[in-house]
Amino acid sequence: MTTPFQLSPDHITQFAQDGYLLVPGLFDAEEMDLLLKIGKADAEKGAAVRAVADAQGGQSKLWLTADTEREDIYNGFCHSRRIVETMERLMGDEVYLYHYKMMVKEPRVGGAWEWHQDYGYWYHNGCLYPDMSSCYVAVDRAHRGNGCLQVIRGSHRLGRIEHGRYGGQTGADPARTDLALQHLELVYCEMEPGDALFFHANLLHRSDQNRSEDPRWSLICCYNTRHNPCEDRPGHPSYRPLEKWDDSRIKELGRRQWAEIQAQ
Repeated sequence: MTTPFQLSPDHITQFAQDGYLLVPGLFDAEEMDLLLKIGKADAEKGAAVRAVADAQGGQSKLWLTADTEREDIYNGFCHSRRIVETMERLMGDEVYLYHYKMMVKEPRVGGAWEWHQDYGYWYHNGCLYPDMSSCYVAVDRAHRGNGCLQVIRGSHRLGRIEHGRYGGQTGADPARTDLALQHLELVYCEMEPGDALFFHANLLHRSDQNRSEDPRWSLICCYNTRHNPCEDRPGHPSYRPLEKWDDSRIKELGRRQWAEIQAQ
């Protein structure tokens, strides 16, 4: 049995300095196997998938929802104490679920994501402060070859950067990003299934196209802080209290959901 992750004061300091915290093995093999099997077989979520083009013509796929009421494996992760309580300590505030999404880069054709800050998008949803953060859970192994996440260490301290349209995406001003790269470290976040990356909404991040034979699936749970007012929009809600679920519910819900899928 693995030892549960314990967030330390040093972790909190590191997150404040770097804008991200990588936690190896936050979720175990069975949890990730259930999530991947269900994600691939989920016809309802599959029907909601949209493709996003990059500037080079590649495409990434994703679905996004703010459905927090359903008892399924996705909400098992989003409500889990492992994520929510860690996020609250890192952000120093109560958090609620802003939305969650599954992102897929298919082998050889999965597209890139341009440099951006999540707050570069969410600013336009009326979110007053950048006091928001996400947890990226690696469902597949993420490495340089299949387009793992790249971050600019400490870039969350630059403040919000202007964003515009590049390819089919909204991205950060390239001149400003280039300037940041002259002074700050570029980090490739290579991750194993079950690893989790907590990152601030102002952290500059991107990913390359998937040129490998390995798919890259990831679940991203996004949170806003209670004190941060924002407009109430479909898929991007204003404050709603988030119930914390025991970590055991991921497997409980996942096993039930997988059995239901198999019975169809």
